Amino acid sequence: MNTPNTSTKSLVIEKDMPHPPEKIWRALTEAPLIGQWLMENDFQPVVGHKFTLRTKPVPNWNGLVECQVLSVEPCQRLSYTWGALSLDSVVTWTLTPGNGGTHVRMEQSGFQSEEGPNYKGASYGWQRFIGGLERVAGEAR
Repeated sequence: MNTPNTSTKSLVIEKDMPHPPEKIWRALTEAPLIGQWLMENDFQPVVGHKFTLRTKPVPNWNGLVECQVLSVEPCQRLSYTWGALSLDSVVTWTLTPGNGGTHVRMEQSGFQSEEGPNYKGASYGWQRFIGGLERVAGEAR
């Protein structure tokens, strides 16, 4: 009998943003703002809420990410499942106030390997998305 591989890899991206945690939190939890930096969605910051992120389909992917909110700690921590392609993972955002801004940490856990296409695609995508998050947070009222 084969033993399942229970050790998975995580992708971590950290960035200091010159915005207060409240502005970043809004960009992470308000559906219209999420749509500006990540994807169209029906997100609600309620534990247990199932939501879908939607983008333009591409070959071998329907453009949908099925998610469910796992934890909500306003202006501090947000966690949700991320199911797309063959990847079932968890995305966790942690906000830490700092000197004149916020340290933002995004961790996506559940990758089988750092060499696979899911990990490499996520690494590329999140770098772009986090830049958009910073822009949208700065524009939020």
